[in-house]
Order: sequence, then C-alpha cells, then structure tokens
Amino acid sequence: MNGRIRVDFLDLVTEVIDLRSFSNLWYWIVLAIMWSTLSHWTLGVPYHIVNRARRGDARAARDMQALVEINSERLLAVTAVSGPVMLGFAAFLSTGLAITGWAYRVEFCQAIFLLIFPAFLVGALLVATARRLQASGYQDVSGVLRSHRIKVQMLGVLFIFLTAFWGMYTNVTVGPLG
Repeated sequence: MNGRIRVDFLDLVTEVIDLRSFSNLWYWIVLAIMWSTLSHWTLGVPYHIVNRARRGDARAARDMQALVEINSERLLAVTAVSGPVMLGFAAFLSTGLAITGWAYRVEFCQAIFLLIFPAFLVGALLVATARRLQASGYQDVSGVLRSHRIKVQMLGVLFIFLTAFWGMYTNVTVGPLG
C-alpha cells in the first residue's frame, strides 16, 4: 500500500454516523438547530416580524396577522381531523424510545427521545396557542406569540440542561468503547 492508510467506506460511515450519540458533535448541532428553530418560528411567523409589529410597523402587523390566521386555522383543521391519531403515534413513539433507551440501555434511543419528546411538547403548546388565538378572535396576536415563545424557550432551557446532564453522565459512565 506504499505507506498509505486505507480508509474503509464502512469505517468512514460509522465514524460519521456514530450511534454513540452523546459523544457525537452532530447530535449537539442538531439539538441546537432544533431549539433555535422551535423558538424562532411561532405559528409559522418568524419572530423578527413579531418584534417589528410590536414596534408599530403596520406592514409587519398585517403580515403577522395574516400568517397567524392562516397557520392557526390550518393547524386546528388538521388537529380536528387527525389529532387523536397524532397523539397516539406520539405517545407510542415516545414510550417505545424511552423503554428501549433506558430499560435496555440503548444510547441512540435515549438521544432520539431527548430530541423528539420536547418537540412533541412544543407541538402541543402550539395547538393550545392556536386555540387561544382563535377563541379570542385573533386579538393581541403579538402578545400571545411572545408568551408562546417564552414558554418554548423555557422548555428549551430545561430540556437542553437535561440532555446535557444525561449526555455528560452517559459519556463519563459508559466510556469510549461503549
């Protein structure tokens, strides 16, 4: 081989897609992007539009109002039709990942659970916010979206802390060879 190190394709793939999630940089990047996205988009409205509307920008207020009404009505229509099925699927997936992750000690399932379960909670909060806005006749949209964002950010802080704590604990106790 003339002194060259041969890199096997399978070794490369398993290095990039490591099932030891908590020691993998990609997992933490996905976690950061997920929470950033969940807190930036509130009912399909980028939060900078909400801020501009709160400061008195009439165009931003019209855009925010239109986006919120369209997205809320769409979300509530989907929830009315398939809400129980989505809730059942979310419960099944969360329970399956939690049991496989912690009862059978599969780190990959623990990591996926710590990504998906909080996203399901944010989804439920999103439906509650849409119902709240619809019930009020879409009054004080910017205040409701601000409140929603603060709740999502509090969930984010809690679950990022729990994920980081569990990830550090797992990395310390399991070790590099699993």
